[in-house]
Amino acid sequence: MSTKHANPSLFDSKITLEAAKQAFVKFSPRLLARNPVIFVTAVVSLLVTAMWLRDLLVANGTASFSGQIAAWLWFTVLFANFAEAVAEGRGKAQADALRRTRTDTVARRLLQPDERNDLFEEVSALDLKEGDIVMVSAGEIIPADGEIVEGIASVNESAITGESAPVIRESGGDRSAVTGGTTVLSDWIKVKVTAAPGHSFLDRMIALVEGAERQKTPNELALSILLAGMTLIFLFVVVSLWGIAGYSATVLSITVLAALLVTLIPTTIGGLLSAIGIAGMDRLIRFNVIATSGRAVEAAGDVDTLLLDKTGTITFGNRLATAFIPVPGISEQALAETALLASLADETPEGRSILALAKGNHHVAEPDLKGKTAKPVVFSALTRLSGVDLGDRVIRKGAVDAILKHVNVAPNMAPAAFRDAVDRISRTGGTPLAVAENGKLLGVIQLKDVVKSDIKERFNALRHMGIKTVMVTGDNPVTAAAIASEAGVDDFIAEATPEDKLAYIRAEQAKGRLIAMCGDGTNDAPALAQADVGVAMQSGTQAAREAGNMVDLDSNPTKLIEIVEIGKQLLMTRGSLTTFSIANDVAKYFAIIPALFVATYPQLGALNIMALSSPQSAILSAVIFNALVIIALIPLALKGIAYRAVGASELLRRNLLIYGLGGLVVPFIGIKAIDIIVSALNLA
Repeated sequence: MSTKHANPSLFDSKITLEAAKQAFVKFSPRLLARNPVIFVTAVVSLLVTAMWLRDLLVANGTASFSGQIAAWLWFTVLFANFAEAVAEGRGKAQADALRRTRTDTVARRLLQPDERNDLFEEVSALDLKEGDIVMVSAGEIIPADGEIVEGIASVNESAITGESAPVIRESGGDRSAVTGGTTVLSDWIKVKVTAAPGHSFLDRMIALVEGAERQKTPNELALSILLAGMTLIFLFVVVSLWGIAGYSATVLSITVLAALLVTLIPTTIGGLLSAIGIAGMDRLIRFNVIATSGRAVEAAGDVDTLLLDKTGTITFGNRLATAFIPVPGISEQALAETALLASLADETPEGRSILALAKGNHHVAEPDLKGKTAKPVVFSALTRLSGVDLGDRVIRKGAVDAILKHVNVAPNMAPAAFRDAVDRISRTGGTPLAVAENGKLLGVIQLKDVVKSDIKERFNALRHMGIKTVMVTGDNPVTAAAIASEAGVDDFIAEATPEDKLAYIRAEQAKGRLIAMCGDGTNDAPALAQADVGVAMQSGTQAAREAGNMVDLDSNPTKLIEIVEIGKQLLMTRGSLTTFSIANDVAKYFAIIPALFVATYPQLGALNIMALSSPQSAILSAVIFNALVIIALIPLALKGIAYRAVGASELLRRNLLIYGLGGLVVPFIGIKAIDIIVSALNLA
């Protein structure tokens, strides 16, 4: 798990100061109108302010009371704006960190990219156009997003991912995409620009992190409609109370009715709703995942099934050497030494992994061939062999049938131990390579798809969360079954085409299930686009990154555990604070209703169970509490409620116990405490 991007504290001083400024900017009617509850609160605040000005002019002795009510109503709007601004500020702090990685570099644009020469001109990276081909050498910054069309290089992507370990990028396959702002550490590559300046992956990430393209999720929209409906209902109730008061000869001022309306409508959740959604995306960013919408974050909380592409997702991108299996009479150490010599001229990932295995596990030192008669045999896709002629030693390594042909041995005439090793490796989904010296078979090298570390335990965690894992691969069923068993997935789809993946997702969605897909290749793009949550690996192709609605900058498929937890956090936080907000109203009834009618109906004094000192103090205390509770809940809205893998019924009971009961009790304590202070200061 990685959390490499800046992780500001809940109330970082810079963010807080900027949020305080933005809270006033958000008083714009156009911005307030996006939140119906707070918009109504602002309109009511304006009305009460007008009543205060009238009271000042007529000097009727109520100006102090109406002025305090007006001030606290404006504070309610201000605190709601502040909550949203803090959440946005945290996202902008992440965006600034990304923006600092973007520089105006000098690019070497090839003048004749189709010719076999490297004539180039130096231009600003900002002048590059889509389709341009640039040369990037060791120590240089890749000037724009693109696809490698020639060459192979080690690339430092820490500016984007925060991960210090370099990665290999090469032309062809699913490891050809590179991102502008990353640095080439070794060798050279030719990159075809796929995104013009201003439209790069980094530019899009910055825009997304800043929240400029954030849209409300379906649940958020539904909750907004519910809050707007509750606001409308309470508006009718308050207007009706005015009529009832007139009928019963009770004097109710507009200021008092306005205070009642604002304390009864769900201002708490209305003020925090936007902050909750923005904070959900912000938490993803701190796990190095960029979400293109809050909708995707929310959907992640309800995912039923996860599809994972095998190569590069569950396993490393290339098959790696994992074992040397010698024939009788040959030691494992001798086979490792010979395999190393045979692989010196093999520049493929498999060849490099054989060198790594021999050097790492068997401590074979690479020989110094200077001064020796050595003729390397470079690996070729045509011969499927590599090796070296070293004096009187003729060493070869390659595909089993190619080596048998080289030593002129029929498959059924090979040593029994050799055949058994080849069969065993093949049955378990691996690839056997043979090693021979001077016409004699020495043994077999096992190549296999290496499952990423700890992935089985991570899949177990997903299973406990109720998520089914399905591996999709183009491998044959035997190989797929072996890898699925090792990785610990629940099911697999072998020999899968892009159409098969798409059909599976659509079939599951037709049953009402939410599907997440992790992938990195162009062939994964249709499935990533169809899935409810499409998590593309940053190391994958541009097509995959464009198709998904999330990009994992660490290219770790099991990151979905964190994604799901954050999605569930988002849903739980919103539900819990809604429960708390609605439960708050009960205490306000006991505070304000007796205060309104006790003069006309003394029997209502029995409802003053908090023993509030006066009707004016009761109303003012309720209004003050209504404003302060928004500020008090901002840390919870930003941090989110911790997710625990328990059943829905237990979560509901816990939610009602903590936030339902808490929403009932806390206002009684808070309003009474504020009433004591108000009375002591003679504010009402």
